[in-house]
Amino acid sequence: MHYGYGKKVALSFEEASARVKERLAEAGFGVLTEIDVKATMKKKLDVDYDNYVILGACNPEFAHQALQAEKQIGLLLPCNIIVYEDDGKVHVSAIVPSVAMAVSDNQNLLGIANEVESKLKKVIDSI
Repeated sequence: MHYGYGKKVALSFEEASARVKERLAEAGFGVLTEIDVKATMKKKLDVDYDNYVILGACNPEFAHQALQAEKQIGLLLPCNIIVYEDDGKVHVSAIVPSVAMAVSDNQNLLGIANEVESKLKKVIDSI
């Protein structure tokens, strides 16, 4: 089961990170959390790690719909998008909401997940 949708991009890590945030905003998503994995690994474990950021993105309208359909769905929110560098190449990927929401048997969530998935794929494709 493929739980991520992504691609390599011909941008620097910083440019890709900024562009992802811009495109998310254009698609109605806010970034609620930003985890700098490289800095965290260095601080907590004194380990050098590649550039890697995890963005927790949320579209308030869709989040509200999902929470109305099932209170426990908050365990799967927000949608994570990652930007990372590997062997000098920059990658961007987003969670595939239909796969993530498949853990719930609530059919009302499927339509919401599909709409969010479509928007996130467009964000990734536009980078």
